[in-house]
Amino acid sequence: MGAPIAQQYRLYPARVVGVTRIGASTVRVTFGGAELAGFAGGGRDQSVSLFLPHPGQPAPVLPAQDGGEDWFGAYRALDPEVRAVMRSYTIRAQRPEHAEVDIDFVVHGDTGPASRWAGRAGAGDQVVLLGPTTADNRSVCFRPPDDTGLILLAADETALPAVGGILDWLPAGTRVRAWIEVPDAADIQQLSTAAQAEVRWLVRGSTPPGSRLLVDAVRAARLPAGTPYAWVAGESSIVRAVRRHLVAERDLDRRRVTFSGYWRQGASEDTLRAETLTAAA
Repeated sequence: MGAPIAQQYRLYPARVVGVTRIGASTVRVTFGGAELAGFAGGGRDQSVSLFLPHPGQPAPVLPAQDGGEDWFGAYRALDPEVRAVMRSYTIRAQRPEHAEVDIDFVVHGDTGPASRWAGRAGAGDQVVLLGPTTADNRSVCFRPPDDTGLILLAADETALPAVGGILDWLPAGTRVRAWIEVPDAADIQQLSTAAQAEVRWLVRGSTPPGSRLLVDAVRAARLPAGTPYAWVAGESSIVRAVRRHLVAERDLDRRRVTFSGYWRQGASEDTLRAETLTAAA
């Protein structure tokens, strides 16, 4: 039996060691720090909780003890105007030999605390990551069954880092069909992979985010033969619509569709997190 959930994660203090603009809408921030040498990311769509300081704070304000359920309660008990801003992100790349990880941020001005922070990030800025101590952790959701013959990926720009991590991880010869929606043609990336991947980029342009562009593209596709496994992530209502299409119209076993709403139109991450906590209670 594995370690209890709380013991599978810990806090990793880190600092910014590099910032690179990789698209019209995306900034890649490289974090470093001696403790990141022990970051046990599982690759694929490995997610972490990232804690950011408020403007004017030199470092994120967090409870003294390490991660775990009691720690999270202590974090929630802090003044929201003082405690660190908490956001969920996917690790785009990890280099344990250099004690570094990359996180890609979709930036949209000062419309949210994470976008504002990423737009101003500079070398030496301090953050804290709540991440895994074991590579086989429940924050990795991409888990195709052994009999999978075809991988289907559908994502918007918020899930593009996860798609990149998945393509990095897939072995040579794996058949992949992917649809990725991005705001601008300058957001299209060269995604390296050993897999046999066909990637279709959907440039949104003036179409509002959260439209049915991704749903319509998946619905119109002709898929090759093979037992599929699907991974879908992005805006919540669109993710659900893609899943409904795959299950109801393509007859995929719902157990072979992994789906995740990374954001919801009109709702902040704080709102979504509060709803999750209320539902759990």
